Amino acid sequence: MKNHITKIVTFAILITTLISCKVSKDIETPKDAFPENFRNASVSSDTTSIADVEWKNFFTEKDIIKLIDSAVARNNDLQIAEKNIEIAQYRFTQSKWGNVPQVNLFVNASTSNPSDNSFTGLNLNQAIGAKHIDDYSAGASLSWEADIWGKIKNQKKGAYAGYLQSEEVKKALQTNIVANVSRGYYNLLMLDAQLDIARQNLRLNDSTTNIIKLKYDAGQVTTLAIQQSEAQKLNSAQLIPLLEQNIAIQENVLSVLTGSFPDSKERTVKLSALEVKHNTAIGIPSSLVSRRPDVKSAELALKVANANVGITKADLYPALRITAQGGVNSFETSNWFNIPASLFGTVAGGLTQPLLNNKRLKTQYNIALAEREKAVLSFRQSVLVAVSEVSDALVKVEKLQQQETFLKEKVKTLQQAIKNANLLFKNGLAEYLEVLTAQANLLQSELELADIKRQQLTANTDLYRALGGGWK
Repeated sequence: MKNHITKIVTFAILITTLISCKVSKDIETPKDAFPENFRNASVSSDTTSIADVEWKNFFTEKDIIKLIDSAVARNNDLQIAEKNIEIAQYRFTQSKWGNVPQVNLFVNASTSNPSDNSFTGLNLNQAIGAKHIDDYSAGASLSWEADIWGKIKNQKKGAYAGYLQSEEVKKALQTNIVANVSRGYYNLLMLDAQLDIARQNLRLNDSTTNIIKLKYDAGQVTTLAIQQSEAQKLNSAQLIPLLEQNIAIQENVLSVLTGSFPDSKERTVKLSALEVKHNTAIGIPSSLVSRRPDVKSAELALKVANANVGITKADLYPALRITAQGGVNSFETSNWFNIPASLFGTVAGGLTQPLLNNKRLKTQYNIALAEREKAVLSFRQSVLVAVSEVSDALVKVEKLQQQETFLKEKVKTLQQAIKNANLLFKNGLAEYLEVLTAQANLLQSELELADIKRQQLTANTDLYRALGGGWK
């Protein structure tokens, strides 16, 4: 029996050696998918990037760090992504056993009762003087497929790429969560600042209304002046509950991100105390594939698609399978384990070429080719989106800084205008409408200035995320 097995295995190795080859050629990541430089960035060959900085070092506000820490540890979407990584790891581990023969143990017992008028029944009665025959078997069976066309190898490659891809998906999710938490916190500080502005403006309106009432009592203005002043005061008062509502909603959004039930969020600093960073280290576009998880995930998706092409192409070719079975067999239980008389064994090997299902296999192969072409296009699209997001963030950082400069000057001018308007109004040298208009303009400009500051802080966060920062 050993000689027969040796011959079969030798035959398999010989066939594998003679015809083993790579049946499909992988498509590499397109090198022309990346531009030389980002738009709105100075031409540079410096590969350093703020994306290399860990988020705990990029964000310096302790409140943000505390919120992000909670989000990374407790966010449910991140925990789901962690489970997906675990599942992918199991699949990859399982794929490693593709080359290992399948071995099964078996124990069988059967009884047969042929007809007395049948040929088997007549012979059975003459041979052993019985009308039924029993059969008892115990042993092991082995099945092994030679990886001639690299099918099993591609299965392992695809499973490994899928495992790595699941990790990149989690990283990409974390970068978004880190960015969303920081955006939410900056938005909260802006709403706090706007609430203070609204309250201050309400006090200013109260003072103006009191002055107008005194002038009305003196017969210097009409009731229209009082009514318009009261209306403007109510406009400022209306902002307060609206801003308080938005603050509560923003706190609830942060609660969901950090995996907790809705509650208030601690703020130990004010918006005006935060410094806007001017980050210049952005690296080169081609580095996005190593720093930005969604681009890396798209690259790994192409590797999975390459592996699937190899698997479906291999299905079109003959498969070399070797099967073996051995153990003990007897038609009497008393002789079941009578060795060596009860020993049996079979070994078989052969090439199997699909015929009737060849059309189905060919269709699967064509689908795999189309899926690979989609993967290439998806990679190009992911690069386009990434490069565009970096460019968007760069132009925002630059232009928001210019807008803030003009708006600060505008607010300073309006603050001085209000002082002058109030002084002139008290002395009867200005109309009440001039005072009310100056106050309305200042309120709007101060609210815009707070929003510009928030946009600047958010633009820096967007640049950090767009470059691939936040997952380390």
